[in-house]
Amino acid sequence: MFGDFDINALMQQAQQLQEDLQRAQEQLADARFTGTAGGGAVTVVVSGKGDLEELDITPEAWDPEDTETLSALVIAAFRAAKAEADAATAAAMPDLPAMPGMPGLGG
Repeated sequence: MFGDFDINALMQQAQQLQEDLQRAQEQLADARFTGTAGGGAVTVVVSGKGDLEELDITPEAWDPEDTETLSALVIAAFRAAKAEADAATAAAMPDLPAMPGMPGLGG
């Protein structure tokens, strides 16, 4: 029915993939990524999971008459840091192995 399909080989590949994913998650657990906006007026640090860890706003960035600009700077800095975290996550994830007999999965 499945031709040369080897369930044991598939299980070994799945186990290896699980181990590789766990290793990548552990590497990213302690990673921190920094994003800035407004020439350094706002700096944020996010974890490898993308959680906001730190926020620094210089006094020059605060204008009580223009809170919209400060909000935009915080968002921009967060997006920059999150993009770095996402790129590192993607780079750390293992490639899916070829799975013989499975169309579309390298087989």
